[in-house]
Amino acid sequence: MIEKLEEIKQIITQSEAILITAGAGMGVDSGLPDFRGKEGFWKAYPMASKLNLEFEELANPKWFYTNPSMAWAFYGHRYDLYKKTTPHDGFKMLLDLVKSKNNNYFVFTSNVDGQFQKAGFDSDKIIECHGSISHFQCLYNCSKNIWEKNEEFDIDINILVSKTLPRCPHCNEIARPNILMFGDFNWNGRRTSEQEERYTEWKRANKGKKILIIELGAGTAISTVRRESENIAKYYCGKLIRINPRDFEVDERYGYSVPFGALEGLKCIS
Repeated sequence: MIEKLEEIKQIITQSEAILITAGAGMGVDSGLPDFRGKEGFWKAYPMASKLNLEFEELANPKWFYTNPSMAWAFYGHRYDLYKKTTPHDGFKMLLDLVKSKNNNYFVFTSNVDGQFQKAGFDSDKIIECHGSISHFQCLYNCSKNIWEKNEEFDIDINILVSKTLPRCPHCNEIARPNILMFGDFNWNGRRTSEQEERYTEWKRANKGKKILIIELGAGTAISTVRRESENIAKYYCGKLIRINPRDFEVDERYGYSVPFGALEGLKCIS
């Protein structure tokens, strides 16, 4: 049961601008894993279990230097998975909502899967704070360039080996995804910085308006998305609707808790 449901619906109706914030839980209803806990991660990647590597250890740029075949097996498999995934109905519900607000919206997401773009959201109104798996950069940042490429991977996921090793078109060294990884000191953040400039301008243009923040599937382990949601609620006088089946607590001064998964939660408040 959702407390203050009618109040939530009224807030949605009265809002003038929408900020959608999303973490890994947003993709679960599309069939994507959220890698919550090492058991779930090891089920998806059995070889990682044999190597006793948890998600945070495998999602590290060092493997592109020491074992690029394994690194690209992991990221190439995710690249293929995201490319084949169809965004769930909750994306369309959100898209319909922002259209009703004259498309006055922005998306702030830590997800690297490109599902918002695939669902029809404007790329110029999305900030991917951890980068994008469909964009590549040179491992050594030889030219500071970031490029998008439709790659075909030849991977044996059971042994974490990729025969496909994307290369930098400028120096022919190994390429890597343009994703901010754990222990990452060589991420090329230029593309995300450009997104952040557009996001900052949007926030400036909407200061003083009734901003509604709809947060979906953002956990506490990596709290980037939750912090952004809370900061907008506090400093821009926004109202936050936090949709999360587990980590749903929110300061009632700033918003409302909806203790469900993304799709179910969106259906409840619509």
